[in-house]
Amino acid sequence: MLLVSRIRRPSRAFHVRLYASKAASSSIKAVPEQATEAGSPPTKGQPPRSSCAPNTILVGLNYLKDQPPVLALPDEEYPPWLWKLLDKSELPDDGPGGQAEKRRLRKDNRQRIRDQNFMKTQ
Repeated sequence: MLLVSRIRRPSRAFHVRLYASKAASSSIKAVPEQATEAGSPPTKGQPPRSSCAPNTILVGLNYLKDQPPVLALPDEEYPPWLWKLLDKSELPDDGPGGQAEKRRLRKDNRQRIRDQNFMKTQ
């Protein structure tokens, strides 16, 4: 019975995703250069935000075959919210029962549970 049900089922086609390999040196040369101010110093009082210069090829971001390489953009072309993603979110101290206290209690409870579980293994 089991063998018969396996034979009667239609075979499923597998979807194969083709990943891109590392960019060849010939494809890197084929990328058109855009006119940017890569060599200009940053303005006074504003340190550069990104860690790579404009038009730098970002290896590993294009994972599909036959796609052009991903290039870094100048800092002005990125949305402003991008630069605030890694900032610590500060909750205002809004008294007992507020968001700050709830987050602190949740953190303390998680740590207490971790400590208890660790002591059970000793």
